[in-house]
Amino acid sequence: MRRPTLYLAALALAIVTAGCGDDSSDSSDSGGEGPIKVGQIVSLTGNYAPLGTENEKSVKLAVEQVNAAGGVLGRQLELVVRDDKSQPDQSVLAFNDIKGDVAAVIGSPFSNSALATIPLVDREKIPYISLTPADEQVKPIHPYVFVVPATSATYAARILASLKAQGVTKLAVAYDGKSSYAKAGFNGTKEQAGEYGITLVATPEFQTTTTEFSAVFNQVRSSGAGALLVWATGPPGVALAKQYATAGLSVPLVFTGAQASKLWLEPVGAAAEGVTVASSVGVVGGSLPDGALKQAIDQLAGPFQTKYGYAPPQFAQDGYTGVKLLVAAIEKAGSTDPEKVQKALEGLSLTTPNGAYTYSAEDHAGLSADYISINTVKGGAFVPTEWSAWQLATVAGK
Repeated sequence: MRRPTLYLAALALAIVTAGCGDDSSDSSDSGGEGPIKVGQIVSLTGNYAPLGTENEKSVKLAVEQVNAAGGVLGRQLELVVRDDKSQPDQSVLAFNDIKGDVAAVIGSPFSNSALATIPLVDREKIPYISLTPADEQVKPIHPYVFVVPATSATYAARILASLKAQGVTKLAVAYDGKSSYAKAGFNGTKEQAGEYGITLVATPEFQTTTTEFSAVFNQVRSSGAGALLVWATGPPGVALAKQYATAGLSVPLVFTGAQASKLWLEPVGAAAEGVTVASSVGVVGGSLPDGALKQAIDQLAGPFQTKYGYAPPQFAQDGYTGVKLLVAAIEKAGSTDPEKVQKALEGLSLTTPNGAYTYSAEDHAGLSADYISINTVKGGAFVPTEWSAWQLATVAGK
């Protein structure tokens, strides 16, 4: 009676051993094992669809380029796209739907969606490349979450530095109290303003649904502010800019990267002229001197212009860069194993259209304020200010 027992025990051990194997026999480490599936949770409908559609276009373009060049580890990339409908609960549902089928997830451009999904990422331990800049994603560090856009606080630091250079000492800040991105930006501005010798003299709050901004302008008018910085995404940024043009205020109007797109420029029209808008360096790549950074930007800019008929906006820079970072990490890991990719990301340095990233175990944002451009709208285009052009020329040559 002992022989069958010994045989079954030996068979079970053989199966376990074969199933575990070593790294060299792991199917995720070798080529010719079918496509590497990458999830993309993106806002294709709802309020954030204008952002999400640009993300999707650039992610698809990057995947097409990678596959045309032979793929990753000898395998093609395959996108698995889900629409979060600009709703956090739909992002959670989308993640649960794809988590067992993908090697990594490129996350939503909507901060609230990303923040709702991160607890699942923590639990499932799947690399999550976020296309939204809310600081809460990296403070504290979530091991498998890596942010692509410069964080809201990083944008705040760059904008404050530029305002200091202009001699601004009193600042009004208007922000969308329902947007995680805008709230993080406001908090970052408030926390860092003193470092630049700037005092916040008015902090009017509005809502994502706000369409009339006279109350905001009245607070700015009576505050003695030398500039108005606005933290907003989507329709409020358009409405506020158009109304500002006729509000009788003469202080500079400043927007963040959320407005660095034709999606803002075109509906605002002539009212955008002279407005200051911060952006990813890739948005103004044509103004840079030759070098590794400009070459990385051109890899996106030319093909995107050819494919879609316009220059890649801020959100396209983020999507394309997200794919580049993920691919570099998989190649560095030599595997699609989530833990190996996570470790590779934490040791990754890469120059992309958004700038030069250096991720580490302590820094999952990886992008410094040096790669944010402060622009003025001239002739319907974003043009770096003289101060910003000098700053960018320094990093472009690296």
